[in-house]
Amino acid sequence: MYAMQYEITLPADYDMNVIRNRVATRGHALDDRAGLGLKAYVIRERGVDGSPVNQYAPFYLWAETGAMSRFLVGGGGFQGIISDFGRPAVHHWTGIACEAGPARAAAPRAASRRLTPLPAGADPAALVEDALGELRDLARTEGVHTAALAFDPRHWQLLQFVLWETAVPATAGTQDEQDERYEVLHLSAPHLDAIPAGRQG
Repeated sequence: MYAMQYEITLPADYDMNVIRNRVATRGHALDDRAGLGLKAYVIRERGVDGSPVNQYAPFYLWAETGAMSRFLVGGGGFQGIISDFGRPAVHHWTGIACEAGPARAAAPRAASRRLTPLPAGADPAALVEDALGELRDLARTEGVHTAALAFDPRHWQLLQFVLWETAVPATAGTQDEQDERYEVLHLSAPHLDAIPAGRQG
């Protein structure tokens, strides 16, 4: 599993219905993409759920890294983003675990993302084990569609990404953890079942 996300921050007065219409007309293009576990077409809207910005920030879980490369630089679809918005930085994380939740059969409408730095003096293995335990507990929560854990070994940072059936619970995360909340406009999940549950690698 490989996690990927790019963030397109838009002007404060941007009409986010433009993005909603874009996803409504183009969002099904990856519904059968080979090697793609899921793509969550997510947005943040200024003033909603604490967001300071308008942002289009699609999130991906790839079952095959080769498919991710073809998407980005092989003419596999990313050129549309570049043509319309310029070339954004693409963040990526190596997968650790992906868990199905009780709402896996539903169409998710919300998502949350938490980025947690791994302190230089700490044991990364111990911190990952703690995060895995938290992920497994979280995946049993009512309303969870999918919960994923990944890490960035360059910046030593953990990523927790969760899809929710309706809304992100008010109790999810703390102010210190700075969970970011998204609206999910569409989910393409052609090969989500190809991503094994539990620890990857």
